[in-house]
Amino acid sequence: MKQSNIYESIKLSENTSLKIDDNLVVEAPLQININSESYTVVMRTPGDDNELIRGLLYAEDIYKSSDKLEIIVIEINTDASAILNVIIPIDKLRKGYLNKRTLLSVSSCGICGKKELKDLKTTDKPLINKYDKSINVTFDMFLKMSDLQHLFKKTGGSHACALFNNKKEILTIKEDIGRHNAVDKCIGDLINKKQLKEVSYMLVSGRVSYEIVSKAFFAKIPIIIAVSACSSLAVDFAKEFGICLIGFSRNNKMTVYTNPQYIDYE
Repeated sequence: MKQSNIYESIKLSENTSLKIDDNLVVEAPLQININSESYTVVMRTPGDDNELIRGLLYAEDIYKSSDKLEIIVIEINTDASAILNVIIPIDKLRKGYLNKRTLLSVSSCGICGKKELKDLKTTDKPLINKYDKSINVTFDMFLKMSDLQHLFKKTGGSHACALFNNKKEILTIKEDIGRHNAVDKCIGDLINKKQLKEVSYMLVSGRVSYEIVSKAFFAKIPIIIAVSACSSLAVDFAKEFGICLIGFSRNNKMTVYTNPQYIDYE
């Protein structure tokens, strides 16, 4: 199973735009069943799934026996999503399972509450660009966000999310040790202020995975710009959701992966 895929994209610098093929790390959901009952879904890069499950169940205090764990492949799909069933004798299940505590309870997880692959799908309609013409993305927006990352300046250990309106004015900025938490804080702040409909851009300090894109979609934010990389699933869902997804936005360069018609890049 491939761990990276080629995606067409547009690489922008201050004065040029170039179409390129970019290699993105694969992100795909793995549904873990325990004794034929769906238990949790985790996002992962394909490969070493058995080892992932073994380590996960150990860390979550579900199975800590040294006995070999029986794992049966139920389904593997062409998009690298999979369903695996773990057979564990009832007397070997520990309190992590009996208390129904799962990895999905961990803070910053963007798929909390999802137990099956089908739960990742949505029937909501894709976003439609709400502007009559393409809008300009400028490199100085990250400078504005960076100036307000006070926790990062103190610790070097926090992520940030900032939401901007179409005039590139910051509506809110939040920091957290978790990327997804910073996004949730920003969205929650603007819900409380009744300003969520004013958002045009979401800027995030790290990479973008499926969870970030899904949060932007439900908040109806049309453009995501990230300092770092984007996963394969983030790009796939951004296309489906009608979101312009931009990565590697640093040193006056950026890479546009989806819906470039939203922005003015010529």
